[in-house]
Amino acid sequence: MAEPVNARDNLTQLLTPRNETDDQIDLYIYGDIVSSWWGAWTREDTYPTAIKDFIQKAAGKRINMHINSGGGSVFAGMAIYNLLKNYEGEVVTYIDGQAASIASVIALAGDRIIMRTGSAIMIHKPAYCLWGAYNADDFRHMADDLDEIQRAIMQVYRENKAKDADEAEIEEMVNAETWMISDEAVKYFDRIEVETVQAVAMAKSDFIAHYAREIPPQFAQGKLDDEDTTEARARREREIDIIEMEGRK
Repeated sequence: MAEPVNARDNLTQLLTPRNETDDQIDLYIYGDIVSSWWGAWTREDTYPTAIKDFIQKAAGKRINMHINSGGGSVFAGMAIYNLLKNYEGEVVTYIDGQAASIASVIALAGDRIIMRTGSAIMIHKPAYCLWGAYNADDFRHMADDLDEIQRAIMQVYRENKAKDADEAEIEEMVNAETWMISDEAVKYFDRIEVETVQAVAMAKSDFIAHYAREIPPQFAQGKLDDEDTTEARARREREIDIIEMEGRK
C-alpha cells in the first residue's frame, strides 16, 4: 500500500533526480493530478508547484516524462501542461501505462510522445464529483461550466491533433469516452511514436474510478482497494470538496 503523505509536502520525493545526467533528467507522473501538496495523498500524486520546482531544477536539460496516471484536477493538469509546453528544453513523453483524462492533456506537452506496449490514452468529458445539496439552478450552472471546461480541453486537443485528424471527430470521441492504444492514437494526435517495450500496466487512481464509465481491466484498479474503509471515505470526501471548489471558480 502506498504511504500517505499526510501533512507534509511530497516535493522531496518528486524532485529527487532519477537517472539524471549532464543533459537529461527523468520525471515520473505515476499518480493522480491534484492542486497542491496537501491534496497529494501518496508520493506519486503530482501538482503544479512540484512541476514548477522540478523544471527549475532541470534547468534546460531534456526531461523524460513518464506517465501512468488516471487523471485528476482539470485546472492543475492544464497548469502542468503549460509549464511543460513552455519549458526551455526538450520534453519527451513516455506513456508507460495510461494517460487518462487530464493526464492525456499533460502527455501532449511532449515534443515527442512515445507510447509503449499495452499503453493507452483515454479522453472523455469533464465531470464534477458532487457532495452536498443542489437545486436545479445549481445543476444548470454546473452543466454550463462543464461545457466551458470541455472547450478549454478541446483547445489542447486541437493544438496537438494529427494533420489529417478531424477536430469534430475527436470531440465526438471525447463525448463518448474513448480509450485508444497506440495504433489508434497516432491517427488523432501529432508526434506520437510507438515503442515495443514492456510497460507498466496499471496506475492506482481514485479519479479514474470516479469518472470513467468503461475501464479496460488492465487499467481498472483504484487506490482505495487496499486502504482502510473509514480513512478512505474521509479522504474521498475531502477530494470531492477540492474538485467541487475548483470546478465552480
